[in-house]
This record gives sequence, C-alpha cells and structure tokens, in this order.
Amino acid sequence: MEMESIECVSSTDGIEDEEIQSSVLSHHPHQFSSAKSHNIIPAGIAPTSVHELLECPVCTNSMYPPIHQCHNGHTICSTCKTRVHNRCPTCRQELGDIRCLALEKVAESLELPCKYFSLGCPEIFPYYSKLKHEALCNFRPYNCPYAGSECSVTGDIPYLVAHLRDDHKVDMHMGCTFNHRYVKSNPREVENATWMLTVFHCFGQYFCLHFEAFQLGMAPVYMAFLRFMGDESEARNYSYSLEVGGNGRKLIWEGTPRSVRDSHRKVRDSHDGLIIQRNMALFFSGGDRKELKLRVTGRIWKEQQNPEGGVCIPNLCS
Repeated sequence: MEMESIECVSSTDGIEDEEIQSSVLSHHPHQFSSAKSHNIIPAGIAPTSVHELLECPVCTNSMYPPIHQCHNGHTICSTCKTRVHNRCPTCRQELGDIRCLALEKVAESLELPCKYFSLGCPEIFPYYSKLKHEALCNFRPYNCPYAGSECSVTGDIPYLVAHLRDDHKVDMHMGCTFNHRYVKSNPREVENATWMLTVFHCFGQYFCLHFEAFQLGMAPVYMAFLRFMGDESEARNYSYSLEVGGNGRKLIWEGTPRSVRDSHRKVRDSHDGLIIQRNMALFFSGGDRKELKLRVTGRIWKEQQNPEGGVCIPNLCS
C-alpha cells in the first residue's frame, strides 16, 4: 500500500556395515568427546571424514536415523530416499529397506560443536541433540525484520541494521521518543500491506516500529507495534507506549517489545500492539472523514531493578 505522505517529527560414498564394524577404535582424546564409556570411530578416519560420512550425498544435510544404504554400502537420508525413487544416487542400485546401523552407532558416539561456533557459540552437543539446540541457539543469525517483502537476508544485528538502511531504505532515528503522522487520501481502500517501518536507536539497542493496515476478519484495521532487535530475554528489559487520538479522545497502548525472533506476521496476528478500528481512525482524523490523518506518538524506556525495593523503575532517555 502506498502512502500519500509520511511526516516524521522526531557427494561422498558411504562404507559397508562390515567395514565399519571391523574398524572400531577406542576414542582419541583430541578428536570428539563422548558421554559413553566407549566410542565407535572407524579406524584411520579423521573427525572431518566422519562428519562427511554422515552427510547425505543428495541434500548434503547431516543424516539422522533411519539412515538407509544400498547393497553396495552407499548411504542416504530417509527424506531423500523418497526423492530419488528408492534408487541409490551413487550406483543406481535399488535401495530397499536396509538400515546402516553401524553408521547410526558412530553418530551416537559423537559430540560436535554447534554449527554457529564461528558466531560465538561455545557449546558442544551429542550428535543427535545438536539440531534441537541449533534451532534455538542464541547465536543463530536473525532474519531480516522488514515486512512487506519476502526478504531472505540473515545476519547479526549490526549487519541487518545496515541492510535495512541501505537496501530497504528504512528511516533511521536516534532517541526513544517518536511522533509520526500518517496520511492516506482514500482510507477505504484497505488491503493487506505494510505502510511503514522505522528503526530507532536508543539505550545502545535497535527497535523496529511497524505501522500498517490489514483486514481483521471483515473489518479493516490499523496497527502499530514495536519489535526489539535482539533476543526475547533482552526484550523484556524494555517497555514502550503508543498513543493515538483526536477530537478530544485518545487510545493508549503499553507493552513489552517483541523480539525479532518472532516473525512480523506472528506478532501482527497475535494483536500484540495498538489496534485502531477504521471508524475510530476516521473519527480521530476529523474533518469529513474522507481522509485518514493519524498522529501516533510514543516512547521507549528501559526497566531498571531497584536494588532496595526489588521493583522495576523506568529509566527514560533524555
């Protein structure tokens, strides 16, 4: 949806079962640790080679049980077994239903670093629990918070801030108060669309202010909400308020910003923000109610723990 004006005041082969089972060694202390008293590491195979053995030759993802193999010992993950129509992608032999139990046992004995170790994660996990951790790892990249396009860019917060500024041309503002005016000449033409995203920098952190129009059931509504560019645990340290009004009436919303770990759609669909029905928005606009003129003001503050009383007190920026 276009705005008439916006004014801002502020392929590796596997090995056969017999080969693996005849090549069992005790654990090497400088390779991989294990929670078990014995580890199954094929003889003469370096840790990187073991990891390659556990890589599916089709999708290149790590394989998890059930790991399938053909009669020649070539392995494949269960997902890709269906994709290749039960034919080995290496030798074209029929796969059948042979499980590579020895390779599954090798995987069970391993502990590997999180795949985000280069981004700062120091954790090491058993092979079979690594995926669960990586899905929630605090060091995993963030998705681009820009709404209104299917942007696939990921990265850390400084990278995404530069991406929003340079690629999406998002307005960047310093300070923790804002005063925005939204104008639409024909407010009855409401469709699912993002109107505006503004990034604020305060308290050494970045916040995304969203304002948009969309259909809520049969009724068009306008919604404003704030997202914190960081994890949820950090977002809880901050609060914000939004206010919209006119003709002697006003609506006020106070809440905690949602982390950008939560998608824009998830936040919007949870109605976690200031929601303005169209009739109310037109009432606030005044005049002949044929043009939308909304002024949304607000502020962000940091909650501080009172060391004496044990209660949170707001820390307002100047």
